[in-house]
Amino acid sequence: MSKYRNSLPQMNGTYFLSDSGLETTMVFHEGLELPCFAAFTLLDSEDGRERLTRYFDRHLAIALRRGMGFILDTPTWRANPDWAAKLGVSSAELDRINRDSVAFAEATRARYETEATPIVINGVFGPRGDGYRPETMMTGEEARSYHRRQMECFAEAGVDMVSAITMTHAGEAIGIAQAAQEAGLPVVVSFTVETDGRLPSGQTLAEAIAETDRETGGAPAYYMVNCAHPDHFRDRLEGGSDWMQRIRGIRANASRLSHAELDEATELDDGNPLELAADYAALRALHPQVTVFGGCCGTDHRHIEEISAAVAKAHRAAA
Repeated sequence: MSKYRNSLPQMNGTYFLSDSGLETTMVFHEGLELPCFAAFTLLDSEDGRERLTRYFDRHLAIALRRGMGFILDTPTWRANPDWAAKLGVSSAELDRINRDSVAFAEATRARYETEATPIVINGVFGPRGDGYRPETMMTGEEARSYHRRQMECFAEAGVDMVSAITMTHAGEAIGIAQAAQEAGLPVVVSFTVETDGRLPSGQTLAEAIAETDRETGGAPAYYMVNCAHPDHFRDRLEGGSDWMQRIRGIRANASRLSHAELDEATELDDGNPLELAADYAALRALHPQVTVFGGCCGTDHRHIEEISAAVAKAHRAAA
């Protein structure tokens, strides 16, 4: 049952954490094979659920120690029809998996939530195509139709919000946001950028946010940037601009490698947690409206630990 759908607590200016690079953690640290990078497959085995539980336990323990909120994602970045078909998962099975992912998150919240650490259950949408390459460029209407069933499953299961993660072009973000409006769900859009700070489609962040807001009547509660190192987008964030005020969250990569280089990598580049945390603190100092902090490819709970400490220190220094 949704708890925060009508009033997202992360909108009140307090700090929220999220998890880190779930898929890269499972592949490179846990030694698992994730076909198509699909973490939702872990829900269908006792061992997989135990690994997911340990993964989220590590991250939620950090939020509890810091007295910060937590955005609890469903492991459903690949749980859409095209990727399910590649894995031999039927549409009925996919519906069950999306609902089950919410039940798993609800059980996790029940174990951890406190007054100081509200936990918001977030239904995750990934791109229809590759998260690094916009192979499938959709119009808003195409994306709304394509993602509608997953949205309905999340709404029926009782998520608090949904997020479109690693969006490579505005069309897909627009369609997911419109589907969320139809379902009555708060929605967040997170774009990814290349090393030049532009989306893989070639748009700037400013252009993509402006288009999405224009076509949806400003439906997204806020925007985020994910799956890129701060070096790739820091200089593109225009302090004081109207569009920049719409960005409230960062989930950066640990690595400075390009998406193409990461696609070819056979070893994990987990960067330097302290250095990445310093980047987050610097971004927070320049853009104080950013209050949601997590990680993406190559990051794990060590990075979240350092990031949480760095942004809390920066907050105290600015107070």
